[in-house]
Amino acid sequence: MQITQYLSKILQELSPSVGLVSDEDAEKLVNGILEAKKIFVAGAGRSGLMGKSFVMRMMHMELDAYVIGETVTPNFEKDDILIIGSGSGSTKSLVAMAEKAKAIGGKIAAVTINPDSAIGELSDMTIKLPGIPKEESQNEATIQPMGSLFEQTLLLFYDAVILRFMEKKGLNSSTMFCRHANLE
Repeated sequence: MQITQYLSKILQELSPSVGLVSDEDAEKLVNGILEAKKIFVAGAGRSGLMGKSFVMRMMHMELDAYVIGETVTPNFEKDDILIIGSGSGSTKSLVAMAEKAKAIGGKIAAVTINPDSAIGELSDMTIKLPGIPKEESQNEATIQPMGSLFEQTLLLFYDAVILRFMEKKGLNSSTMFCRHANLE
């Protein structure tokens, strides 16, 4: 198969995702971000990389947003929100973060395939994304390896949240560009 044929198949797999995401749940996340003093994002592996992309865009919008685990990440407080992207919703290190955030009294949002997971149960808001857990990806429901379908959907979902936030705050790419890195 040619690269363009693989790309076409991947896009065919992603396309139905739009109809499987709840606008109501997504809007709760947007409002949670608007209400938060600071925004923290966590994820393991490739889901964590999607989260880093999300935090970068929030920084461009002048939000106080951080990636968990970076050296410049401040402390989490009760007026903050922790957004966890996790396909399984049961990654032990992420569960521990959610438990600690809950004990501090902040808000937790889970973006996951499995809302009934440990992280989903700890969360104040849960956004269910389509995808196939990496351990089940060999069942021919996707041509992609492991959790790729979820991770791609997660990136696109985060970008859609950014667009909604831009709409609500009257921002555009030009107003955000002034915060783009300039020492590259």
